[in-house]
Amino acid sequence: MPMIFRFRMLSDENDRFVRDYEVPYDMTLLDFHRFLLESLEYEECMTSFFTADERWEKQREFTLMDMGDGSAESPEPMERVTLGQIIHNRRDRLIYLFDLFGDRAYYLELTGTFTADPEARYPREIFAEAEVPDQYDPSKTVAEEDGSIFDEMMGDFNDFEGDDDYDDAY
Repeated sequence: MPMIFRFRMLSDENDRFVRDYEVPYDMTLLDFHRFLLESLEYEECMTSFFTADERWEKQREFTLMDMGDGSAESPEPMERVTLGQIIHNRRDRLIYLFDLFGDRAYYLELTGTFTADPEARYPREIFAEAEVPDQYDPSKTVAEEDGSIFDEMMGDFNDFEGDDDYDDAY
């Protein structure tokens, strides 16, 4: 039975946006890219995947088109690389740069691995919350009611702001 990777996708444009995906470990990055386009309902676009460290800093690049010049530093094409070749441990990360000019991206983290369910079809989206950020216009991304989960949670502490009677001497 094939191995399945479970990824969580987040966006820095909408704190409420979450997608969870289950995909085969031997899926190429090109096929993963096509699956993500379909899931997000985006049109074909120039994209890159990057491996990322624990601080989400970009490392190796994988491009839609072969842009290699033969050097060791040149990016590899997505069609030649499978997820299993670059993802090895829980919490390994990918950055899916879908807007090269606007430097807009999604952040994918491996949250689990398991043996494929013979009754299930992969790849698949297993969880979705909030609207997908607009592919072309980042200003259309967050609806007012979406806001930030962080801001919502911290709103409970507003009662403590502005206590001018506090004396530093105590």
